[in-house]
Amino acid sequence: MPEIFKIDPEDEGSLKSRSKQIRETLRQGGVIAFPTDTFYALGADPFNERGVCKIFKIKSREADQPLLVLVASIAQVECLAVARSQEADQLMRECWPAPLTLILKAVPELPKRLTANTETIGVRLPKNDWTRRLIEVAGCPLTAPSANKSGEKNLRTADEVRRSLGDTIDLIIDAGPAPGGKVSTLLDTTVSPPVLIRQGAVTREKIESILKTECSPAS
Repeated sequence: MPEIFKIDPEDEGSLKSRSKQIRETLRQGGVIAFPTDTFYALGADPFNERGVCKIFKIKSREADQPLLVLVASIAQVECLAVARSQEADQLMRECWPAPLTLILKAVPELPKRLTANTETIGVRLPKNDWTRRLIEVAGCPLTAPSANKSGEKNLRTADEVRRSLGDTIDLIIDAGPAPGGKVSTLLDTTVSPPVLIRQGAVTREKIESILKTECSPAS
């Protein structure tokens, strides 16, 4: 069974005390489960191909489905994406942190498996402080596909993750239940106007009010 770290999300010290184990797990290509601003997710270092491939195996995920990545700050986007559009920068400034995933042009150093050969990467700055602190402790952005088998329901608690995925993952960080609710909105900002790929917690109306333009629907 995976190791489980019980963390008090209100106590920064309880997370920092586990930083060495978390970083070492990720460095070795391991996968962690952790709560986000929506559901529990599976985290790996996005630049570690071994960890990325392990997530695809855990989830039984199709190779043509890229993985999204969480960052702790807007500055951290620099290591993941290039040639950001004005719309992307505006949404980062005025909407993030929020359950809004922006599709950006990926840096070439990212594994092709992560991007599913699309040369793009979905990035989100999560709304809850605790998840951002975890990313800082991890020392790198974290992949964040839902912690479940592809096609199964999203999970809100560490115990649900343990029962569903068992010893296929290396470490579960139990910081209490994730809030659940709607999934993140997915917006492609590599084109203009941006294309709304998936409607989620952040509404089309909010995005369009920020950009002062209409989003195109997904084809």
